[in-house]
Amino acid sequence: MAQPKAAHVPAVHDKLRALGILALNGMFDEMDAVGVLRQAATDVLPGDLAIVSSFGADSAVLLHLVAQVDPSLPVYFLETGKHFVETLDYVETLKKHLGLINVHAIHPNSEDVKRFDPAGTLWETDPDSCCHIRKTEPLEPITEQYAGWVTGRKRFQTKERGVLPHFELTSDDRIKVNPLAYFSDADVNQYKIEHALPEHPLFAKGYKSIGCAPCTSVVAEGEDPRAGRWRGLNKQECGIHFDFNGAIASPMTASKRHTLWKDGAFMADPFRAWSEESDAATASYTHVPLPVFVANRDAFLANPHPLGLQVSPGDRIEDVEADLGRFASIAITFPAFTDGRGYSTARLLTERYQYANEIRAVGDVLQDQIPLMRRCGVNALVVTHEPTRDALVENRLPEVGIFYQPVGTAEVPVGTRPFLRRVS
Repeated sequence: MAQPKAAHVPAVHDKLRALGILALNGMFDEMDAVGVLRQAATDVLPGDLAIVSSFGADSAVLLHLVAQVDPSLPVYFLETGKHFVETLDYVETLKKHLGLINVHAIHPNSEDVKRFDPAGTLWETDPDSCCHIRKTEPLEPITEQYAGWVTGRKRFQTKERGVLPHFELTSDDRIKVNPLAYFSDADVNQYKIEHALPEHPLFAKGYKSIGCAPCTSVVAEGEDPRAGRWRGLNKQECGIHFDFNGAIASPMTASKRHTLWKDGAFMADPFRAWSEESDAATASYTHVPLPVFVANRDAFLANPHPLGLQVSPGDRIEDVEADLGRFASIAITFPAFTDGRGYSTARLLTERYQYANEIRAVGDVLQDQIPLMRRCGVNALVVTHEPTRDALVENRLPEVGIFYQPVGTAEVPVGTRPFLRRVS
């Protein structure tokens, strides 16, 4: 690898510089993708531009543009250590096919990995932090060497990217170039066909957007192409992109997007919901509906991966009494504020069956209910109601001091004499 460049020192971030970016977008808004990249590489940032590529399902399009403009442009690939083997092979395929001569792999800091992810399973419990140490941190010192860098992002991919321009000014006064911003999914596929570009080996198997192996799944017909990224999690970005409109948060504020409250904080949720594409033999970190588990019990018991159980009103927790130890988490559905059947399920789990793993409440979870849920054994909550989220963070939930229906042996129902209470 060539010697690292000195860190780029950007100009002062002021209104004139921001207006310059607006002018660039106005001038080149209608220009085709290769024209945008050529303009950026030869006139806007000559000798001071790098390309960042995931070598995923659509990467061949951007890299084909690079090969047309200048195959010696520096291309950086984040080798997280979690990629599919097929992706690593694809890197070599595209380098050879396109004649790219300046491709570099960026690896995470080994000490960071050893400290924060020694077992290699951080993605299961905190994918934001996993992305941070394997992508954001390693890339930062690279991008600091350049005045700008090129991405393959497109407007259609997520709602946050829906207003993505060709040129954007980042918070650290660098220019991010998005030549494919206006490409649709159909445009990408047509471009690959017209230029006979090698397809990622996993694309034909249903992987339409490809990142790290543990956090990428097959996309069903009709699903959004990025639906297979961090499936089941409230997560759309790995953290290396900061949109000019501020819609994509930095990893430090990513917890605001989490919905799982546990151990006194909102955190990344390793579990996902069961879907039609889920398979009993291979599902992992999935809450399986109780009737589905009963119907496929043998396959689920043979499955070596962590699983959860979803219990909805009307489900009989008694039907899986013998298998409760199989589940790392049990999600009890509270479909409405007035439906109290979930409380009975939680009490059965803790008092009759002595279930000691995670019991989470999902559905219509509001702040007035939470103290009652906790009394019954719920120790995790999935919360989307903003006032309730605020109440949890600020520790101002209502208190319950009078009990008509006591839980366990410590609570005393109102109007009775404790010394006459019978302990069963």
